[in-house]
Amino acid sequence: QVQLVESGGGLVQPGGSLRLSCVASGFTFRRATMSWYRQAPGKERELVASITSLGGSTSYADSVRGRFTISRDNAKNTVYLQMDSLKPEDTAVYYCSARSVVGSLRSDYWGQGTQVTVSS
Repeated sequence: QVQLVESGGGLVQPGGSLRLSCVASGFTFRRATMSWYRQAPGKERELVASITSLGGSTSYADSVRGRFTISRDNAKNTVYLQMDSLKPEDTAVYYCSARSVVGSLRSDYWGQGTQVTVSS
């Protein structure tokens, strides 16, 4: 059974920091590309950051580049999103996602989401 369990969300003031974690199980984590998405009320879900299976390549949305950092620990089956200099527009539900490709079979998995609220 595949599980992605996010944690670390909460309420933070503008300019503050949060670190999200996502613990994965039920698939070969080290082979999966891991991503963080977010969805604000009334908006579509958007890709925030991704990291390849060995962690050698990362990518970010323009809106978060330079403020957010994605990383992974394959020994702990965990992916992180360090969020600094948070802005009110970062308020959203943040989702962890995994893409596993084995041969011709591609599987996408999602966590349940964690709320991040940036407000004074």
